[in-house]
Amino acid sequence: MGAGLRLIKRMLGGLVLMVVLYLAAAGLGAGLATNSGREPPTEGVRIYVADNGVHTDLILPVDAFRDFARPEHLADPRYGAEPYLAFGWGNRDFYLHTAKWTDVNAWRVGKALVGAGSTVLHVAHVPEPRAGGSVRTLLLRPEEYRRLVDHVRGTVAAGPVVRGYGARDAFYSAKGGYSALTTCNEWTGRGLRKAGVPMGIWTPMTWGVMLWL
Repeated sequence: MGAGLRLIKRMLGGLVLMVVLYLAAAGLGAGLATNSGREPPTEGVRIYVADNGVHTDLILPVDAFRDFARPEHLADPRYGAEPYLAFGWGNRDFYLHTAKWTDVNAWRVGKALVGAGSTVLHVAHVPEPRAGGSVRTLLLRPEEYRRLVDHVRGTVAAGPVVRGYGARDAFYSAKGGYSALTTCNEWTGRGLRKAGVPMGIWTPMTWGVMLWL
């Protein structure tokens, strides 16, 4: 066996080991919950969390965000009348250039995972979702919801607004750096932890977030 082939095998073996260790850590982080003693309220602010298989969105009532998520930012301002906003945070370059699954490429994925580039907050104006399957719902007490709103609003940074994939969404400059450690799903999980919702201590994967909802 040539030296080059041995090197390739070692590199592939190291990569597989890294993936296995990462998934194991993600499982451990998801399984160790914070706020596990919380008693759900019987009334409060209804929110939703949606999972598309690789990414989670927080779906919150629009009222607390009207000052920055404005109808004029949309390709069709009429969608600004929708009662909910779907929030997702992530790597700017990846988010802006992957409107469809067919747009995904290894180069952009790799850059995002190693923390290259800035971030954006994707905001879509949507009707109230119907809970079930990949969409979960929960009630938050007013003070819990305020902490979640503060998490989302604290993510927004100064910068130009970019039109989204369609008529109802837009991108806003965001704070923080995306990486394999601080993923879009960890952003969702962190917000729910701050709100006081039972949630794993580290949730880089979608299933880590949805496990507790």
